[in-house]
Amino acid sequence: MKIKVSWQQRLFNCFNVIFMFLLMIVMLAPMIHVVMASFSEGQEILNSKGIIFWPKNFTFEAYKRAFGNSQIFTGYRTTMFILIVGCSINIVLTTIGAYFMTRKDVMFKKPISMLMIFTMFFSGGLIPLYLTIKGIGLNGSVWAVILVGAISTYNMIIMRTGFDSIPGSLVESAAIDGAGHLKILFSILIPLAMPTLAVITLYYAVGHWNSWFYASIFIDDPKKYPLQLVLRGILLINESSYMTEGASDSEVWAAGEGIKYAVIVIATLPVLCIYPFLQKYFVKGVMIGAVKE
Repeated sequence: MKIKVSWQQRLFNCFNVIFMFLLMIVMLAPMIHVVMASFSEGQEILNSKGIIFWPKNFTFEAYKRAFGNSQIFTGYRTTMFILIVGCSINIVLTTIGAYFMTRKDVMFKKPISMLMIFTMFFSGGLIPLYLTIKGIGLNGSVWAVILVGAISTYNMIIMRTGFDSIPGSLVESAAIDGAGHLKILFSILIPLAMPTLAVITLYYAVGHWNSWFYASIFIDDPKKYPLQLVLRGILLINESSYMTEGASDSEVWAAGEGIKYAVIVIATLPVLCIYPFLQKYFVKGVMIGAVKE
């Protein structure tokens, strides 16, 4: 049976398609510009006006100079360490905290939960945080960046709601069979809440990958800089001169433009490659963590 579509609906669909197409162009244009500029000569980038949709004088020079700099690799190594270790700590603490908030037989559960939620809206400030990190001897260490963001209250609440969506009869039957808290958490709740856990992991991973602020405060050794802090130095402070040794000032300025775009692509590409594999969990995980049955 064919459904009749009114002219108003057809007109709306037409405008909707046009609007989404224009929105797609607006979103893709900056990405195309960055990628194409990274394969263009620096002088051509400076001379061009508007968006670059095709490489001008195609060259890999910017990538050669970027990968020829050892600080890029040390930044990658530091970022991967922060990402792997930080996400592991994040997931363990978040799941344990969410499990605590779902239990009904815990003493002082409500005031403790209120104190956790309180941290979402109020903090001690940057100066007390710096003095605390310095007082425990972590100033200048990568561990300061990891432990500062060890747990997110927002993500913990999402994880708690995901645990709440699991039937309580499963937990009760496991407890009757003699399962302890860790057994219930890691053998029952976490496997059943895997879509929500995947989303939380993605949140934490993207946060660690893009983090540069705390590293700029607590780390003063350039050899320990994460990748995003190296990228910030190249983009904002124009520290690309050390990648163009032996060149004149004009050549350094021109080559620096290409290096900036190349480093942006290098820093963004891993996230773009991993995200499609986690996208199938994203909508499902957010819905499970946001709606309680």
